[in-house]
Order: sequence, then C-alpha cells, then structure tokens
Amino acid sequence: MQGSVDRYNFLFRSTKGLVLVAIALIGLATAFFGMLSGPMAELGIRDAWVRLFNRSLNPIEREGRIVMLYHTIAMAVVAIETYIITAIIPMKQPQRANINATITVGYIAAMLGGLVFAYFGHNWIFHGIFIAGQALIFFAGVLLAIALSPWNKEYRARPGSAMGPGGMDLERAAFFTMAVATLGSALFGAVPASFSGNGFETFLAEDVVREVHKDALQLSVIGHLHIMLTLIAVALALIVGRWLDFKGRLHRWAMPLMIAGTIVITLGVWLVVPFEEIAHYVIYVGSVFILLAALFLVIFGFDKLMRERLEQKIAQANIAQKIGALLHDPLKFGALWQMVYMNFVVTFIGLFMAIRLDKVIRVWPQREERITLTGHWHILAGIIATIILFYYADTLGLKGKARQLFGWFVIVASDVAFGAAAFFATKRLYVSESAQQPLVDAVMLMVDAGLATVLVALAILMVWRLLDLFRKDGWWKKELGEEVPQ
Repeated sequence: MQGSVDRYNFLFRSTKGLVLVAIALIGLATAFFGMLSGPMAELGIRDAWVRLFNRSLNPIEREGRIVMLYHTIAMAVVAIETYIITAIIPMKQPQRANINATITVGYIAAMLGGLVFAYFGHNWIFHGIFIAGQALIFFAGVLLAIALSPWNKEYRARPGSAMGPGGMDLERAAFFTMAVATLGSALFGAVPASFSGNGFETFLAEDVVREVHKDALQLSVIGHLHIMLTLIAVALALIVGRWLDFKGRLHRWAMPLMIAGTIVITLGVWLVVPFEEIAHYVIYVGSVFILLAALFLVIFGFDKLMRERLEQKIAQANIAQKIGALLHDPLKFGALWQMVYMNFVVTFIGLFMAIRLDKVIRVWPQREERITLTGHWHILAGIIATIILFYYADTLGLKGKARQLFGWFVIVASDVAFGAAAFFATKRLYVSESAQQPLVDAVMLMVDAGLATVLVALAILMVWRLLDLFRKDGWWKKELGEEVPQ
C-alpha cells in the first residue's frame, strides 16, 4: 500500500513525475492519432486503424478534429512548462502545489474530454469536460502570474543577473510578462470559440490565407495560433536560460529585450483584428527583440559549454578542441543548437515568404502556399518538443553513453526531418511540378525516417521510466527523495 502511495506522490506531486505523465500522454496521443495522418493514409495504415477501432471519420468534421487534437497536445505542453517554471523560480510552497494541482486536473480533463468528443462520438458531456479543463488551466495561469510577480520584495535579482529598479529581478519579470501575455492571448482565441454555432465555423488558418477579406473572428483565430506558439517558445527560452544559469552582461541585455519583445509582439498580434495592415510591422519589431535575446542566450551558452569543458582539460585550446568541448554534452548543446537551427528552417523561410509574398509565393498554386504555412508551424512546434526532451533527459541524470546516444539521435534525426520538411515546403523554388516526384519521394522518406527515429528514442526513454516504476527501489524512488512532494 505504501508503495502505491509513494508512486502516486512521485507521478502527481513531484516535478519529474508530473512532467513524465504529461510527456507520456502526449506520446500516446501522438502515436495513436498519428495513425490517421496523411503519410499513414498513403501506406494504407489509416483505413485499417479506423476499421480496427470502428470509427467513422466524417470528412466535413476534419477541421474540428484537428483543432481539438492540437489544442489538447498544446495544453499538455503548457502544463510541462508550468511544472518546470514552478520548480526553478522561487515561490511559496502552497502556491507551487496549487498551481501544479490545478493545471494537472485541467489539462488531463481537457485532453480526455476533447479527444473523446472529437474522435469517439460527439457526446457533449465530454465537450463540457473539455471546456471545464480549459477553465482550470486558465485559472492555474492566473495563479502562476500572481506567484511570479516581480514586485515581491522577497525575490530580488540574483548576483550577476539582470536587475531593474529597486533590485527587481528582470528574469522573473520576463517570466511574469510571458504568463500575463499568455492569459490575454488565450482569451483572444476564446472569443471566436464562444461564437461557435452562432456565426462562426471551425476552420484551419492555412485554408483561408488567400481570402481577401477575413472577418474579425477569423483574424482572431489566426492571431491566437501564432501568439500562443510564440509564447510557448518564449517560455522555453527563459527556462533554458535558467537551466544554463544565464548571467552576466549578455543576460542584462537579453532580459529587457525579452520583456519588450514579448509585450510588443503580443500587442501586435492583438492589433491584427482592428488594424491588420499595420499590425504585422509591430509583430516584426517584437520578433527582432525576442530573437536578439535568444541570440545572446546562445552566445552565452556556447561559450559556457566550451569553457567548462576546457577548464577541466586544456588551458590553451585550438579550434578543433573548442568544437569538441562544445559538442561534448549533446543535451545542453542540442537545446541551444535547435534555437540556431530554427532560424534556418523557420525564421528565414518566414521572412522570405513575407518579403516575396506577392512576387513569388502568391504565384504558386494555393496548395503549395498552404503546405509551406503548415510546415512552418509544425517545424517550430517540433523544435520546441525536442528542446523540452533535452531538458527532461538532463533532469533525469542521463550520463555516459545513454546521454550521448539519446542526445545525438534526437539532434541528428530531428534536424534531418525538419530540414527535409522545410525543403519540401519550398520545393517550388527548386523544381517544377512536373519534375518534382523524385525530390518529393526523397524528402518525405527523410522526414518519416527522422521523426520515426525521434519517436523511437522517446519510446525507449518512456519504456525505461515505466519499467522503473515497477521496481521497489527504482530510480523514481531516488527522485522522489530528492524533492519535497508538492
């Protein structure tokens, strides 16, 4: 009996356990519903999967199913970041416990209710559970924002970190700004959702990109999609900075930029509805601030990884030795490298699309632009997922060959997949439609192989953790002892 209680405390009252449960649920949802994707349909797996579970997937309801699936996964990711933030940012123990308990019940209710409603019969009770779960997540966000208040005199800036007036911790202020912006942006998307069945129909943002006139609700949904993914990335960048103990001059430059960028880009997205023509320029300014802050983090992180390794081995190192030191820890290097790589497969492509929209992109068939936009969002979400995996694997204490193998498999496989996906999305720049098939076959094979490798690495990690839970004195027991249950 005590063993069951201890396992419950580990899974639902400790940070590592809570993150484990959320990653496991995301993995299960991704594996199960991924069988319904386009590549699986081409292989004939989707039809067999639908028959196996006796499902009837009405094509008219496709958009609604996809929106529900993406929301449930995104809310679990938000829960993971919340768990990490409550663990690494000083706050009172009751606040930490209340936030984590509330968001845990919220995202699990939203995930189960939403997916059952969307894919297993439209029982509106489950839709109500989905809405109730979202409400709990929002309330947890309010509690988090209160706990992160940078004006609390108990939590002043750490030595060497960015400091505001009166000793205010600007890093804490950046977390607080991100939390408040996320709450406002969640409401920004909730408004059109509240009109469902009363003048608003569910749609995918990429399907209306070429409509000349978009109504206010459509613009709100498109803005909500962009800003929520952006704020998830901002939260993760701040988490990585804390993980690497980001301090010093670059930190003092980065935090004001991150705060300003978060405010500007959020206001820019909200302005899309009343002032669509000028809102994008505001968004670009905010994006530059955030990217500069991330660049300072990467510079600091790369330098720190090299110095820490070389100080142990070599006083005066050459270029090859510095590179070797940088690559020594694939988890910390991978988190930073993915931020750099993201610019090549997401940022630069997005800028190219914006600059050459009318002269190049709009000359393409609409399907090609739709593919590019869809790939743009999916690649960014995938990069965020890999960075979370690196952080989680490091907190587990992976060492030696296990750390090297997991880190490099995820880095190489994911980057091959994301690079191939970016190449596929922009293929009309390199090859005509009549000659595209060999290129499409090659890049899609790379995408499938890369993502499959990442999923296998994650599956091995999850199976290890599952088997460990059945051991009386497993790794989970040690982790529970290291952390006071929340």
